[in-house]
Amino acid sequence: MKLRRIAALSLMAALLIGTSSLPTTALANPGPLHTNARASALIDVESGRLLFSSNGDTSMRIASLTKIMTAIVAIDNGKLTDKVKTSKRAVGKEGSSIYLQLGEEMSLLNMLYGLMLRSGNDAATAIAEHVGGSEEGFVHLMNEKATFLGLTHTQFKNPHGLDEEGHYSSANDLAKLTAYALKNEVFAEIVSTRVKKVPNPHEKWEYSYTNKNKMLSMYEGADGVKTGYTKKSLRCLVSSATREGQQLAAVTINDGDDWADHRKMLDWGFGNYPLKEIAAKGQQISGYPYTIGQSFKYPLAEEEANDIQSRLVLHEMDSIRYTLGERGILEWHMNNVKIGAVPVYDVASPKLEQSMKSQKYLQSLADFQKATNQDLRKPIFGSVIKVLDALFEH
Repeated sequence: MKLRRIAALSLMAALLIGTSSLPTTALANPGPLHTNARASALIDVESGRLLFSSNGDTSMRIASLTKIMTAIVAIDNGKLTDKVKTSKRAVGKEGSSIYLQLGEEMSLLNMLYGLMLRSGNDAATAIAEHVGGSEEGFVHLMNEKATFLGLTHTQFKNPHGLDEEGHYSSANDLAKLTAYALKNEVFAEIVSTRVKKVPNPHEKWEYSYTNKNKMLSMYEGADGVKTGYTKKSLRCLVSSATREGQQLAAVTINDGDDWADHRKMLDWGFGNYPLKEIAAKGQQISGYPYTIGQSFKYPLAEEEANDIQSRLVLHEMDSIRYTLGERGILEWHMNNVKIGAVPVYDVASPKLEQSMKSQKYLQSLADFQKATNQDLRKPIFGSVIKVLDALFEH
């Protein structure tokens, strides 16, 4: 497709008119950040910008952090209201468990709560067999998703994370995966839940799954994600938190002091790289009859604001994108590196009102509401229960 580029030297200034200034908490020169982890990473969820990385591209054992991929693949490919039947292979899986019985049936959604809150290896296996047709088939889907997301230091051999040769990921890849997964509202709701009650087909009392993630109770704004441990990987943790509209995710692999390190990492990120709105959806581009089709936000240290430049790239009138209503792309660059791009449309184009979410994604949300009688847009009681630290275990 042919493109014609138009220089827009004053475009950035025009777009920034009316936007708020950088928060005063941003530091001119962010200080160093040190952790006890063998590898670590910190990412801004909305933009996908890695704010910090130490040994971040080294492939390592990741224990139950694997289940982040298991959950998002199941949500993307399964139906949450489906009944998942527990096989002999699932019941016999070693390690952490939600104690499923042979032949027991549970909705895929409730299995996912058992997977992410209690780190059930039996749940991981049952989910994999149901969604993928077999554990091996599901692992293929996991690796396909890893390729799709550009996770170049990742390979999966199982859906639960038990130590296996050739099963690995890296801190940077896990940060990117987590940023992707947290944009899914079903995933985000599950991992932020502190206690989940699930129907028990064997007794009158319900199952009660208490989240192992202590960050949910010990850090203000914490909303995920997953703990992990094996004898070979040692302690692994992915946590996330949201403050003032910005969500960060922190990753540590092999870290004996992970709770303290994650508090420190998240504080450092929020303090040094606040999320800045560069342009808003529906904002008109000065000097052109076009409107921005999607908001764009980016985390910036104070001294970086002047390093951003924009460029408008217009489509040829005979191109497919032009025919479909898109007039071009507005790109942003910082230090000659592209950091983002959004589509532009004619002013008052009906495209501005269309949802950016896929039909599959919307169906997943509908399934969640049907299965729980809850609306994800409203606070859910289970997500705000205060639970004593003593109830949690890594």
